[in-house]
Amino acid sequence: MSEFYDALETRDPEAREAALLAALPAQIARAQAAPALAGILRGVDARAVTTRAALAALPVTRKSELLERQKAARAEGGDPFGGFSAIGWAALPAGAGRRGARRVFQSPGPIYEPEGDGADYWRFGRALYAAGFRAGDLVHNSFSYHLTPAGSMMETGAHAVGCTVFPGGVGNTELQLQAMAELRPQAYAGTPSFLRIALEKADEAGIALPSLKKASVGGEAFPPALRDWLAARGIAAYQSYGTADLGLIAYETAAREGLLLDEGVIVEIVRPGTGEPVPPPKAGEAPEVGEVVVTTFNPDYPLVRFGTGDLSAMLPGRCPTGRSAARIKGWMGRADQTAKVRGMFVHPSQVAEVLKRHPEVARGRLVIDGEMANDRMTLRAEVAGAPAGLAAALAGSLRDVTKLRGEVEIVAPGSLPNDGKVIDDVRRIG
Repeated sequence: MSEFYDALETRDPEAREAALLAALPAQIARAQAAPALAGILRGVDARAVTTRAALAALPVTRKSELLERQKAARAEGGDPFGGFSAIGWAALPAGAGRRGARRVFQSPGPIYEPEGDGADYWRFGRALYAAGFRAGDLVHNSFSYHLTPAGSMMETGAHAVGCTVFPGGVGNTELQLQAMAELRPQAYAGTPSFLRIALEKADEAGIALPSLKKASVGGEAFPPALRDWLAARGIAAYQSYGTADLGLIAYETAAREGLLLDEGVIVEIVRPGTGEPVPPPKAGEAPEVGEVVVTTFNPDYPLVRFGTGDLSAMLPGRCPTGRSAARIKGWMGRADQTAKVRGMFVHPSQVAEVLKRHPEVARGRLVIDGEMANDRMTLRAEVAGAPAGLAAALAGSLRDVTKLRGEVEIVAPGSLPNDGKVIDDVRRIG
């Protein structure tokens, strides 16, 4: 039995990149057929988007914008998808011309996401296979089957691998434990925290679960301590990383060296508050942390340069398992670092605008400290050989862009932490 899901996983990286870029023009054209994306991508020649640089020139659409567009459209009795979906149902605006959606899901916000037809629609089979799931396994799926798509994501992925699925869903821990004890599943899919809760309750009740040997976990952070706790109980658990908008983005392999990018997406790491990709990682150097931006090839929901709001970093080199896709470090926090200072919102994009006005600055971070209602801003700027008057000029730009006064501190290159933070709010409450 192959250790790889398919031949795509081991193809030459240049062949993969060429295939993804060759598919881009058609996907941009599909996106331009959706009303909201037609506006976002107005004036773009889809045929010319055939390189990473051309893709990086397109605007980033962030989840907050998606939410606001959906809310505005719903308030007017319009498209609940805000003009981003190519599928729906007949009663929607222009519904007669749309392909039918199979399901509609709701994420916090609320944001509504469509699901179309197709086997392994969310592409999670690849992640489950890398976690050791195989045809004939029984999978206990404790992701929610209601409102959000997580349950469907894992179930369709498990079916693609050839597994049987018990739809446990969330809650009802005692009943789920009973099912685990009586059905003896080989695999678990769900959040790592619920798996730990279930195992602890099983210990308390004297219930043995010897059949459970593997798990694919997601939906929250998966610290090494919890991974080791599960391993001590004979369960090898691996992370998957996806969203309700995009499906699978990346997944962990037996190498446990970062998360491998899925074959069906293009992932960029951009500086928070901008659409500018960070430099590619170099061997021996720490990769720069930034926001995960994803372009999906889903024709039903053709999101182009969708900002997840998550922070991560690209890793250099290849996965030791032999898979050849690029890797990211994993979830490293949130990129949305908006703060309110003296009654005014300050956004990462504003910090980026300040720095853009002064190309001498390599990197910068706005530190907000003090106490609420008595706070202060300090822009820390990495500069090699700062020219006279730069600090005053930066302070002026900061005031122009944010409408707030702040101090400027010039620091040596490499002084700022490489954690993706553009705004660091360290204020004391009280």
